Amino acid sequence: MDKNFDITGATKLTCLLGNPVSHSISPAMHNASFQKLGINCVYLAFPVDEAHFERAIDGLITLGAAGWNCTMPLKRLMYDRVDTLSDSALLSGAVNTVVNRDGQLFGDNTDGYGFLQSMRDAGFSCEGKHAVLLGSGGAAAAILAQAALDGTAFIDVFARSASASTKLIAEEIQRIHARCDCRIRLFDLEDNTSLRHCLDEADVLINASSVGMAPRTDASLIPDPAFFHPGLVVGDVIYNPRETLLLRTAKEAGCHTFNGMYMLLHQGAKAFERWTGQAMPVEYIRELYFC
Repeated sequence: MDKNFDITGATKLTCLLGNPVSHSISPAMHNASFQKLGINCVYLAFPVDEAHFERAIDGLITLGAAGWNCTMPLKRLMYDRVDTLSDSALLSGAVNTVVNRDGQLFGDNTDGYGFLQSMRDAGFSCEGKHAVLLGSGGAAAAILAQAALDGTAFIDVFARSASASTKLIAEEIQRIHARCDCRIRLFDLEDNTSLRHCLDEADVLINASSVGMAPRTDASLIPDPAFFHPGLVVGDVIYNPRETLLLRTAKEAGCHTFNGMYMLLHQGAKAFERWTGQAMPVEYIRELYFC
């Protein structure tokens, strides 16, 4: 990395908005990429909550920022604010990446792409397959949209019926059915009979919930190892721990497994390409921050 990279009067701004953001490695990842490729741009992180969202966006437009990322709790607010949407953002109902085109805002959602690219890295694909998706939050919505766009044939979504996010997932399913051939069914996460039946038929299982994340590493949404069958591909958005109870149990049952460690890398790479028109040096960044 070039330690003498200079900020000049022509340096473009990109950034991350959300709350909290101090823990994010996105600034390090993007700034290392800008420096590696000699792009005169910087990436900063700004703590912004819902109350200050509109003022922050107005300020970025006025300052001519090239683009920005949004994390929680701003993704759905950003969806309503942009002028045009990518297919993945339109279907998921959330925006995590914005390109500022002379004051006209283009919104994308690269989270689903990031996870499915990490799946491809592990040697697997959802295309033409039957997938089971656990969860109804932002990660689940993004993965559901991208999986449908990528040609997944069937997706069974299991979500908590009392959750407000499940209503949003139900609305997303309607949007997907209007635009894609993917068949999607929504089940209650408490319905273990349907979960067992769907997994018997499935090629892929994806946990898009936070269940199993540190410090609660003893938790899993699959109640019995008998729900797995050999050859099932099991992925988890969680990467702390790197092998969740879900993945460990699945591996012991003869399943192929992968975690969400590289989801952030690939969603960031897609955003980087949106802003710069160039490919992020993914392998370089992987060695710097993900190994």
